[in-house]
Amino acid sequence: MSTPDTPGRPPSGLDPAIAARLKRSSDGLVPAIAQQYDTGEVLMLGWMDDEALHRTLTTGRCTYWSRSRSEYWVKGDTSGHVQHVKSVALDCDGDTLLVKVDQVGAACHTGDRTCFDADQLPLSY
Repeated sequence: MSTPDTPGRPPSGLDPAIAARLKRSSDGLVPAIAQQYDTGEVLMLGWMDDEALHRTLTTGRCTYWSRSRSEYWVKGDTSGHVQHVKSVALDCDGDTLLVKVDQVGAACHTGDRTCFDADQLPLSY
């Protein structure tokens, strides 16, 4: 079953009960926050459609939809910086996923541990 039917992407094997709870962007995507399961460190933000979520839930590896390449990618397949899934939660609005992972190596494509440690913005209060 493909929910929603997104042109250019395969039908999804995602459980229809889970698919029905998702609130997707206009391009059929849901933001997925990756967090280190044991420290709470926020690692990165990726995007999932129904099929990427299905693959994440059934393989134990994070699968994302690349908006720039218009294809699925499994975190670590090319870099070796794998995310082993420990849990997946849907927020109260159904529009964001929290994926707790055991991150091997860097989570950021720049080589940093997280995508959020390189550019702290100044506070002005």
